[in-house]
Amino acid sequence: MPRTPEETFRRLLELLLAKDMDAIADLWAEHGTAEFPFAEGAAPGRLDGREAVRDYLAGYPELMDVQSIPAVTVHHTQRPDTIVVEFTAHGRTVRTGEPYRLDYVTVITTRDGLITRYRDYWNPVAAAGAAGTLPELLGSLRPEVAR
Repeated sequence: MPRTPEETFRRLLELLLAKDMDAIADLWAEHGTAEFPFAEGAAPGRLDGREAVRDYLAGYPELMDVQSIPAVTVHHTQRPDTIVVEFTAHGRTVRTGEPYRLDYVTVITTRDGLITRYRDYWNPVAAAGAAGTLPELLGSLRPEVAR
């Protein structure tokens, strides 16, 4: 029996804590998408297909050590295939060893237990601060000076 959208998302969180990025990618439908509407700098705004998600996640454990997800609130929508989730991730940044706390709002649509659309709304400034890449992000936001 296929998982509900909530069961799929909760499985994603379990796999994130286990640092099993391949298994997370396997939760995507072959042509499912991941969208990051607030992405800035070098971060992609959209990933098309399971393998693009797999490539994107491949090095994540070397950047961020997610240690707990202490808060998860699931909002069911009028569409049985779509949920909205608010969650918080705690951990440490591998590059700096500094602790971090990031809040997310994610809209997930599934079919047959697989993610067909994942829209992840996170604060790029907070994420860059946690990753130790805030100077690079801020630099990428500066307009080019005309010569």
